Amino acid sequence: MADYARGDMLVEGAWLQAHLNDPNLRIVDCDTRDAYRRAHIPGAVFPSDTFLKNPEDRRFVMKPDQFAAEMKSLGIDDDTLVIAYDQASNTASRLWWALNYYGHTNVKVLNGSWLQWLAEGRPVSLKSESHTTDKPFTPRADESLYATAEYVMSKLDDPNVVIWDVRSDGEWDGTVTRGNKRQGHMPGAKHLEWTHNYEQDEIKRWKSADALLQQLEACGITPEKEVITV
Repeated sequence: MADYARGDMLVEGAWLQAHLNDPNLRIVDCDTRDAYRRAHIPGAVFPSDTFLKNPEDRRFVMKPDQFAAEMKSLGIDDDTLVIAYDQASNTASRLWWALNYYGHTNVKVLNGSWLQWLAEGRPVSLKSESHTTDKPFTPRADESLYATAEYVMSKLDDPNVVIWDVRSDGEWDGTVTRGNKRQGHMPGAKHLEWTHNYEQDEIKRWKSADALLQQLEACGITPEKEVITV
């Protein structure tokens, strides 16, 4: 993964299997409850909400105290290395972002996720895991990772900023509403559905650094610009 600008964000299955019993490591299955119950990586825990949304207003991420309580219920403290996975690195990446937003940067996403873990014949478990901790998890919000509606509005006409709409094609063109009162997309936004970031095969590993760079540049998403994802 040396070709990636942030190869430290990912981990391979061989490394994880060799470290399954590390006392300071916590694996989090971010798939569905049913998928977790069918089978999961040994030692993996399952969160109460894989989207980590504020139960009082599900438009937003959990509040600091809510997030800290959730992490402690999973056995994650300030010093824990967290490995997240699901079937396509979707909600796993959300956990990666939420932890980084709250100042816990010691987190990685399993490359190839559950599908590659299975394809490689690595160990699985049917045992539901429960790990709590009395050690502190200290949320320290990094506001630079969060864009308010007001901030986005102020950047719509800024040539140095790209609004990257990662939703599905149907959400982008308004043919899929998902229950929203308004459809369509932000003026000037660039569209590239998040699923294009991984290989379109049965494994769904992240694409190579070159492939990702080419498809982003084709959408006008370049390294020198500030990128806001929606």
